[in-house]
Amino acid sequence: MKISLWPNLVYPTADILAEAQAADQAGWFGVWVADHYMPNTGTEQIDDGPMHEVWGILPALAATTQNVRIGPLVSPTTFHHPALLANRSATIDHIAGGRFVLGMGAGWQINEHRAYGVELPSAKVLVDRFEEAIEVTRSLLDKPRTTFEGTHFQLTDAPCEPKPVASPLPILVGAKGPRMLRVVARHADEWNTWGTPESAGAVRAKLLEACEQVGRDPATMRTTVNLNLDLDGDNPGPSGMTQTGSVSELQDLIGRYVEKGFDEFILPTRFLGATGDQRIERAAQLKAEVIDPAL
Repeated sequence: MKISLWPNLVYPTADILAEAQAADQAGWFGVWVADHYMPNTGTEQIDDGPMHEVWGILPALAATTQNVRIGPLVSPTTFHHPALLANRSATIDHIAGGRFVLGMGAGWQINEHRAYGVELPSAKVLVDRFEEAIEVTRSLLDKPRTTFEGTHFQLTDAPCEPKPVASPLPILVGAKGPRMLRVVARHADEWNTWGTPESAGAVRAKLLEACEQVGRDPATMRTTVNLNLDLDGDNPGPSGMTQTGSVSELQDLIGRYVEKGFDEFILPTRFLGATGDQRIERAAQLKAEVIDPAL
């Protein structure tokens, strides 16, 4: 199983880049960053806390690292037209030398949609729209020209040049509903979720069932999972998104993800310290004491 970091975009850009560069030098597999415009409140309540824009950060990450894969986790297609996603991704993949992964999602955060006047439709329409968006994006990345006549997107002989360095450029999708999992099985290369080995593993099993339903070889689907790690209670995170434990308890947690078949564990760094240096140091400690010995 590969291990990646998730710097948080609430922090200064210099700190975000420093975390990514430290991950690059320390042998982490990837660096992921979230695509949101404000902190989540779970309601329509607006939060004006800081949040750097992910597609402004991604080119800098590509240019200042050498080894890690990079990508958004994940970009909502309610905000981003597939032509923008494809063309941006291809260009950033050239900057990164083939290390870019396009993370896509249907969209869900209520307050940012409310604040910017972006429609957040019913679940059915969201999935309908997303399935068209991922089809269009894949076609633009792979084919010389794309013509598409859908309910939500219409393209006529549309190019996306130059093509990305990676062939194909991987598309990752964050999803958990039954229909979205079937869309993932049909169109995505990788899948992401939150949770413990047990809760995330249960959804992973449903994804593999969806692969079989649509005729996809489950072995060709990379699966990834995120969870905050809190060693000895020193860096508590949100309830339900954090596992607190000793070195041995967290090693057991990582081992259970391996047993469930996950290909990548993604460690968010937001709660690892108040400063960039503290977060880099704590991530390095978790890698050395917990993660590497458990694999």
